[in-house]
Amino acid sequence: MREANQIVAETLALLEEKMAPGVTTWQLDHWAEKHAVKLGAVPAFKGYRGYPASLCVSLNDQVVHGIPSKKVAVQAGDIVSIDFGVKYKGFYGDAAITVPVGRVGEREAELLLVTKESLDKAIEQVLVGNRINDISKAVQDHVEQHGFSVVRQFVGHGIGSQLHEAPEIPNYHRAERTPKLLAGMVLAIEPMVNIGGSDVRVLADGWTVVTSDRSRSAHFEHSVAVTESGPLVLSVRAR
Repeated sequence: MREANQIVAETLALLEEKMAPGVTTWQLDHWAEKHAVKLGAVPAFKGYRGYPASLCVSLNDQVVHGIPSKKVAVQAGDIVSIDFGVKYKGFYGDAAITVPVGRVGEREAELLLVTKESLDKAIEQVLVGNRINDISKAVQDHVEQHGFSVVRQFVGHGIGSQLHEAPEIPNYHRAERTPKLLAGMVLAIEPMVNIGGSDVRVLADGWTVVTSDRSRSAHFEHSVAVTESGPLVLSVRAR
């Protein structure tokens, strides 16, 4: 799983380097698939429940699951969420970043920073004996302290020999007893954070999720192993 996630991390780093005004979301998808295949991996999203592409590219008020298109080019001032997964030697890797294109507004820059920080704080809670709610609370508390909101309709997940496994990992605290973390589990933790309200809706394409109030949204994700010596982030780029 470390190897699968390193392929994901390298691919995301490549796409971040190539991100520039005028680049189409289809080009990003093409580069991602080509790089993963070159490294011996299979893009995980393509064909998953009928999804038509290898990459999810979500611009501005799009939260997740944006479908790449030759007709959509990124522009200066955009924030672009890129979510990518691969299957490698029978196991999955999954991670996401949100990239600013050129200079963005002050509130957007803060949104990206706070979302990334909330993921870091969640990872700190990936300890044997903790519960899923400890991860969820870490995200929610940090996000709401800065006046942003967490998306509630979409959640993180376990990952392993399947792309999506139990347990679900919401980005908000639930008033119930949630699963305990055990050594050997791997969790795809993915805060989705909006500048405005938490409500989202799915567009007519059946995939693209947007904020209901059209406020901008950010998304960061890491695949993290639970170990006896603490969290092991598999999707942090080694080089």
